[in-house]
Amino acid sequence: MVAAAVFAYFLIVVVGVVLVVFPAYRARMAAFLALALDAGMLPLARAMGQIFTGVVGYGQGAMRSLRGVGRFAVGNPLLVIGALLLLGAPTFLAFVAHRPAVFDFAEVGRTTDRQITVLLEGEQLVPPPSLPPEAFTTREVELVRPDVIHASRNWSLLDAEFTQRLLVVYKLMKERHGYEMVLIEGYRSPERQARLFEQGVHVTQAGAGMSYHQYGLAADSAFFRDGKVVISERDPWAMRGYQLYGEVATQVGLTWGGNWKMQDYGHVELRRPGVLGPATMQ
Repeated sequence: MVAAAVFAYFLIVVVGVVLVVFPAYRARMAAFLALALDAGMLPLARAMGQIFTGVVGYGQGAMRSLRGVGRFAVGNPLLVIGALLLLGAPTFLAFVAHRPAVFDFAEVGRTTDRQITVLLEGEQLVPPPSLPPEAFTTREVELVRPDVIHASRNWSLLDAEFTQRLLVVYKLMKERHGYEMVLIEGYRSPERQARLFEQGVHVTQAGAGMSYHQYGLAADSAFFRDGKVVISERDPWAMRGYQLYGEVATQVGLTWGGNWKMQDYGHVELRRPGVLGPATMQ
């Protein structure tokens, strides 16, 4: 919309400058407008043809026109300066109104909004207080993640940049969507990763040293509602929360496990070149 307005302004200014510099065109334009008002379409078409013929003639005499413009500029410096100012006005206004680009923290092809940028570049967010161990021993949690009681939820073992991005996700999930997030597992030792890998591909497809958990660049999260950890995607409320969680996590540049073939809705990771070998998951 702005580009169209600037282009229209440019055309108007150019026509105005041409009419001022070339008196012959003023006469032709006056004749054109008179025919447009007093006659029908046929005279109008003829007038347009005459103008086109005149333009071609001026094109053939380009050198003479340039010399005429030079003489006009010498004789009318104020008019020339005014025309140049009018032509340069759109560029100046665009420069003044220009906003700094938003830094894109997302993966290639994705964008982020200004609030996320401010949060990521602003003051460091503080991890929430840890839940008591009994919060992770409910029947629901034991059915979905029976080994979670042994998982590490120590935020200090996570990568600093990853921690801030995950905390931004937590903050936006609560402020925008009303979901309070809780860390289920963060750092995972190679020994624990090996034990999980031995349980089968339904638990993890990554062996020891081949998971971002071992480098503090991955975390598993769930929801906290009415004093209880809600982890199962069979709960429609939780499933909707996981979908929103994936959207927000993707916006801040994290990879969401819900997009994998073996879906892991609570998992996010910050991928870095050279940390792992070929493509791995979890």
